Amino acid sequence: MATGTDQAVGMSLVGFSLFLFTYYTIWVIILPFVDGDHVVHKYFLPREYSVILPGIAALLLLLFIGTFIGVVTWKNRKPKKG
Repeated sequence: MATGTDQAVGMSLVGFSLFLFTYYTIWVIILPFVDGDHVVHKYFLPREYSVILPGIAALLLLLFIGTFIGVVTWKNRKPKKG
């Protein structure tokens, strides 16, 4: 069973993910239809970053996955006999 700390960390991760999803959805889908001089635009980054930031995040994710697979493979390799 999960402890109270595990549940709190899990709920905070879910809350953070929900916040990011909502922010990004508003930023990418709704904001282009709002006038450029509206006050809501000051709470969002320029539109160029809506492509750049997820791209960087995807590259970092692939880097970490590749590094993890490399480390696990390196540690589990067996020395050659003979």
